Amino acid sequence: MITKQKGTNDIYGEAAKKRAYVNEILATLCEKYNYGYIETPVFEASELFHRGVGETTDMVQKETYDFKDRGDRDLTLRPEGTAPVVRWFIENKLYGNMTDPVKVFYNMKMYRYERPQSGRMRELTQWGFECFGSDEVISDAEVISLAYNAYRLLGLDDVVVELNTLGDTESRSNYREALVEYFKPHIKDLCEDCQERFEKNPLRILDCKVDAGNDILKHAPKTIDYLNEESKARFEKLKDLLELMDINYVVNTNLVRGLDYYNHTVFEISLNGSYALGGGGRYNGLVETLDGPSTPAVGFAMGLDRTIMAMEENGVNIPINDSIDLYILYVSDTEQETAAYLTQDLRLNGFIVETDSMKKSLKAQFKSVDRFNSKYLIVLNEEELKTNKVTIKDNKTKEEEQVSLNDIADYLDMHM
Repeated sequence: MITKQKGTNDIYGEAAKKRAYVNEILATLCEKYNYGYIETPVFEASELFHRGVGETTDMVQKETYDFKDRGDRDLTLRPEGTAPVVRWFIENKLYGNMTDPVKVFYNMKMYRYERPQSGRMRELTQWGFECFGSDEVISDAEVISLAYNAYRLLGLDDVVVELNTLGDTESRSNYREALVEYFKPHIKDLCEDCQERFEKNPLRILDCKVDAGNDILKHAPKTIDYLNEESKARFEKLKDLLELMDINYVVNTNLVRGLDYYNHTVFEISLNGSYALGGGGRYNGLVETLDGPSTPAVGFAMGLDRTIMAMEENGVNIPINDSIDLYILYVSDTEQETAAYLTQDLRLNGFIVETDSMKKSLKAQFKSVDRFNSKYLIVLNEEELKTNKVTIKDNKTKEEEQVSLNDIADYLDMHM
């Protein structure tokens, strides 16, 4: 028997309904913030992620699904959403004559080869929001607000924004030098990956999962101590805006994020100050890195599965529609034809309607009514149909009412 691959899931039934609910909430919120939907190809040129995400990141070095196609091209299954969206932005020359920011959101499958665990799969669904064109702090605040309010709308009231800044190019360079000097005498005490990162990108050491509890990392220099005056002022303004917007945040000076393209603002949304749900930040240099013009940008990404798991663990009620509006029962061929017509007509009027398609007995059809938890039922009767009428029964109160065939939709509208 062929089975699903490790780290993947079939989504159906109750799980599918929960995802549909969360997707609808998030899509509606994004539209309120005037973000338009985008979907990029599931595979891209490998170079996009090697240059965009960064050669030194764990994602590129260990987690991407890389392959060659029949044209001997190096391709990669999409591991994250920002680099593909940046590629789209550049390829379609959306940077030309920008008078307003370009704001998009996505809901896409991502692929990462890592050890499957609770809330973390090899095939995952990720929501993300990206904003191009504005270097104003208000854009950082808007993206943080969108992410924060998304979780709040989903019923996670105890979320907090963990906030930090990497500063501008000068500040980041000063900080890098401080890290090199600090880690140099301790590097042999860190894992092999960190020893390699020391040469290529020492900031990545701070994001190490292996040495996360190591005192060497805990006492490392903080980004905030190496900011120039301009970067300090920017960070203070961002905090002022978040307070004005009533967004719960804390400054976490250990936060650097795991991807190479961030500068200035970096943030994560966590639950109860410990459970990381998603993260993002500003990446002003990424468009230029991928051969576009210098363009400021800021974004955020969140895992759908991890979000739903957090909702369930925290007792959030996720509404699931486990019933239908109407089941139409019949016996004869003439009644079957009427059932087929009525079912289509009522579905097109917005109702969830079922009828038998298995040649079941009337007794078996009544069992289907119960299985589908139908709110109403109609048993078609040839004698009634001759007068263009049917009897609708409320399956809960057991009350019945005779109505015209043409009035069924109006009746359901009034009683639903």
